[in-house]
Amino acid sequence: MALKKINTVLAAAFILFILWFGAEFILSPETTAPTFGLPSWPSGDGGGFLIIKGIRDVVLALVLGILLVTGHRRALGWVLLVEALAAYGDMTTVLAHHGSAATAFGVHGLTATLMVVNGLLMMRETREAASAPARPAPQPV
Repeated sequence: MALKKINTVLAAAFILFILWFGAEFILSPETTAPTFGLPSWPSGDGGGFLIIKGIRDVVLALVLGILLVTGHRRALGWVLLVEALAAYGDMTTVLAHHGSAATAFGVHGLTATLMVVNGLLMMRETREAASAPARPAPQPV
């Protein structure tokens, strides 16, 4: 029971973090972009890609939120594992474009790894619940 509560809190924290970060990229990409870890602002019309990144993050968070609220915990675990690939991709992008290694590993890499850990914990939790033997109901004496 404690594991379920911890997993729920972690999943909710990821959802809120991703929603906040995505909204920041949509509402004010020029002030949020430097925190992403890339060394320079996009040239030309490249700023639009920052808004796309924000929309991506908001959609990823909403998918997680729907699974959490509806109680589809095993699916939530799988989706956390898959969505961690986006954060690993962000980490790789920052590193490939000579951005801040500290941000790449400390923000994107850490976030992705924590998502993987939380996803695996969700999978373990649902596997244990499914394999637990059913206890007979207590009978009155």
